[in-house]
Amino acid sequence: MTDASGTPTFFDTMLDRTIVPGYSRLGFRLRRRGWPADDPQRDAMQGRTALVTGSNSGIGKAIAAGLAGLGCSVVLAVRDRERGEQACQEIRAADPAAEVSVTVCDVSDPSSVTACADELTDRLPQLDVLIHNAGLLPPRRIETADGHETTLATHVLGPLLLTDRLVPLLDAADGSRVILMSSGGMYAQRLAVDDPEYRHGRYSGTTAYARTKRMQVALTPLLAEHYAPQRISVHSMHPGWADTPGVITSLPAFHRLMRPLLRTPAEGADTAIWLAATSAALPSGRFWHDRRVRPEHYLSRTHYTPDEAWRLWLFCREAAGIAVG
Repeated sequence: MTDASGTPTFFDTMLDRTIVPGYSRLGFRLRRRGWPADDPQRDAMQGRTALVTGSNSGIGKAIAAGLAGLGCSVVLAVRDRERGEQACQEIRAADPAAEVSVTVCDVSDPSSVTACADELTDRLPQLDVLIHNAGLLPPRRIETADGHETTLATHVLGPLLLTDRLVPLLDAADGSRVILMSSGGMYAQRLAVDDPEYRHGRYSGTTAYARTKRMQVALTPLLAEHYAPQRISVHSMHPGWADTPGVITSLPAFHRLMRPLLRTPAEGADTAIWLAATSAALPSGRFWHDRRVRPEHYLSRTHYTPDEAWRLWLFCREAAGIAVG
């Protein structure tokens, strides 16, 4: 599926462009035939620590289990401690050697994010990997207590704030990695730089979800540049279409139609685990799917200027309560 330089082949590219084959379990199973069996190594994460948000079920839980299986100490950041502890028990039941623990973090709530970061700073010497997986698709427009549209707060503002608060721990690691779980749905959306809070037009939860996933991808190069002095690399990716509780709840019609083609949570988690654990030198600031850098745009109407991305960067950092100087 790739040539000797690691560049996607024509067939791999066509899988990506035709969407259904590439995003389904078919695309994953065809592509993995070309991946080295020893990447990542079985002990690739030994002695390392990772934090995974939204990890009590679905892809997040699969990421946590996969990293733990590589020897990583994994912290599950969840809104509900009881559900997080249940996920820990299930991961340990499948792998008794798994080192997993729980911290409470509602990424849409700045006070919860700050408390989580303070707790982790007290208990961890360093953080090697931070994976922003927490997400939601609301049925209607909802604002947080701080007055921000909930998908923006969950997918963009919260991750920005949590990353900023954890910089000392990330800096203490030897080349840490931050990974944002985006979505292929972002390909249909323009960058909503003039209405990031989705105050205008008829609200759609599906559109709000995709718009904020587009924002994650647009901000990834800026985050990569911002944190380069601390040797923190930043990557965004999409998992394809996976059969998860979130899809069943939020997109029931899509789930019924596509269920035979949906990936397992473990298949959806693969690229995030690989980005966290591979020994390969990865370019920071890029967008990935199935272990390959992918285009950020397929439609000409979704392109934006560097100035528009910078305006979004400034707005989001200020809205998240981060100094913009």
